[in-house]
Amino acid sequence: MPERSLEDALESAGSPLELLRRNRGRHPYPVPSEHTNWIEEVKSWRETCSLSDLSHHQKDLYVRGPDALDVFADLGVNDFEGFEPGQAKQFVACNTEGYLIGDAILFYLDDEELKLTGTPIAPNWVEYNLETGEYDATSEADERYHDKDEPHKTFRYQLQGPKALDVMRDAVEGEIPDIPFFNFDEVTIADVDVHALKHSMASNVGFEIWGPWEAGDAVRDALVEAGEEYGLRQLGEKSYKAQGQEKGWIARPVPAIYGDEMAEYRDWLDDDSYEAISTLGGSFDADDISAYYLNPIELGYERFVDFDHDFVGREAVREMTEEPQREKVTLVWDHEDVLELFASLLGEGETYKYFDLSMPYWAVFHYDEVLKDGDSVGLAKYFGYTYNEREVLSLALVDEEYAEPGTEVTLVWGEPDGESANPKVESHTQTEITATVAPNPYVDAER
Repeated sequence: MPERSLEDALESAGSPLELLRRNRGRHPYPVPSEHTNWIEEVKSWRETCSLSDLSHHQKDLYVRGPDALDVFADLGVNDFEGFEPGQAKQFVACNTEGYLIGDAILFYLDDEELKLTGTPIAPNWVEYNLETGEYDATSEADERYHDKDEPHKTFRYQLQGPKALDVMRDAVEGEIPDIPFFNFDEVTIADVDVHALKHSMASNVGFEIWGPWEAGDAVRDALVEAGEEYGLRQLGEKSYKAQGQEKGWIARPVPAIYGDEMAEYRDWLDDDSYEAISTLGGSFDADDISAYYLNPIELGYERFVDFDHDFVGREAVREMTEEPQREKVTLVWDHEDVLELFASLLGEGETYKYFDLSMPYWAVFHYDEVLKDGDSVGLAKYFGYTYNEREVLSLALVDEEYAEPGTEVTLVWGEPDGESANPKVESHTQTEITATVAPNPYVDAER
């Protein structure tokens, strides 16, 4: 166990809410704010091609051994029947009550070898279960998030946009193999053997490319050179953050690990873990941390769930499928209300919570309250401005009766009482934003 654990940090703080509300978190990512300008960079993944450097955040957990797949099957809600090397899937893990601990991308690298990539939450949970369970498998962690030590094991880049396939054809030596969706294969770029995962985001074909860390510069330079004639733009932090609102993925829920039944796990996590230092923010202000927990059904993961195998939380998740759940939607902010946010910075009087384009970021776990006629009807999570749509969008979960596109609701903007123990938050006046319900994902719905 660590010298000082997450459980120790919670005892010192008094409660999970007290700890998470005052944290600063690790941010920003160590990439430039803008490579050129963030507006042209945002446009690139819809009009030409974008290149993102994902080498400096998230965590890679390599699991090797005869029971390597078993630990994922025991913890994940997913269907693992027919899962084989060269394939990937979105791994989803819950606690015993069926609430989400975390999700990440699981790569089947080779016989008895898998890699889990994502925010450290899901990899940490798998690593703990490997160490404390009876599995004939070992793990190796590459702590690739924020300010963790370098060098790392691999680099990771993402190509996205209507010209992404053209860029790949020019950058890859020889023919690109026919890679099915969410499968990966080996290709050669700049004389370096790398892996390429085929995926899509915001209606466009894309690739995630990873290879040995020391070859990262050479591969990036080759991709940039191949992309010049296609209008490729490298994404800085400001533009990279704007992708989430378009693709509709609700990122970074509070992990459901703060109950009594998870005390041993919190003793295993150190007080510098992602779960210990990440920040909770936004207008939603509950008395119990469990009010921030989300479940896989409301997040749209029901299509992943396989009840034909035993996994942690199976019966609880099964019951959730039989009960009404909040629905995943997009909230489109009213333009006049957005303009008032900026106008409050000019002249005398109160100011509202600062909105930094493309996305203000002061909390890892962001939760805004959604109201209808003064009553709470949901939670808004990932949010920000996208130049491609000329809109401010929030990704939200709302009660079923308010999920119809065109429904008008109210989003509460700003911290409770306009104050926060988090030093990244300035004093401000909380306000309300009129928002209109739209489908999730927002972009796919329009095209």
